[in-house]
Amino acid sequence: MKIQAKKSLGQNFLIDKNVIDQILNLEEVKDKSILEVGPGTGNLTINLLKKKPKEFFVIEKDNYLATLLKKKFNKEIKIINDDILKIDENKICNDKLIVFGNLPYNISTEILCKWILNLDNKKIWFSSLILMFQKEVADRIISKYNNSNYGRLSVISNWKLNIKKVIDVKPNCFYPKPKIESTLLFFSPKKNFLKLQNSKNLEKITRIFFKHR
Repeated sequence: MKIQAKKSLGQNFLIDKNVIDQILNLEEVKDKSILEVGPGTGNLTINLLKKKPKEFFVIEKDNYLATLLKKKFNKEIKIINDDILKIDENKICNDKLIVFGNLPYNISTEILCKWILNLDNKKIWFSSLILMFQKEVADRIISKYNNSNYGRLSVISNWKLNIKKVIDVKPNCFYPKPKIESTLLFFSPKKNFLKLQNSKNLEKITRIFFKHR
């Protein structure tokens, strides 16, 4: 039985095995603590578990899917049934997390900006982020200066993170099939970046600057 995706939660479940395999090969997760955001029906989850992580956390806002995952994986994963925008990621785990996420398209930029702007300069809570975005959003994230896609999101994303494009992903790799292409990006923390007393100021400045460019 196919699960009915909820448009209000921006759900598109990744179903393509080749894309899942490429995601699995990006990081060694054995004996590492990992976090999956928006696991949906657990297509990636089940394959990540085969890699034998130390601890496995998932964030799933949808109550029905959270219950489904609980039945499917029992105590193999720790389910956080809450809104990702309200969670303090620093309190999830003492270890640095490897994060996997097929992010809800409607709040993907909000999630990324929250994670970056809330980062502690001394203690970053993740070792890497492996995230799926709408292609047009990914293009803005990785855009370089003097490019039409370059903007607020480019500045904030590249401030504390190294970013690498992995692959573009076709609509038929998801259920339900979205109308647009997606892109998988790999993020890792920079060792050296400009330290700001209040990171929220960067958001305010870039918002004003790119509004009037």
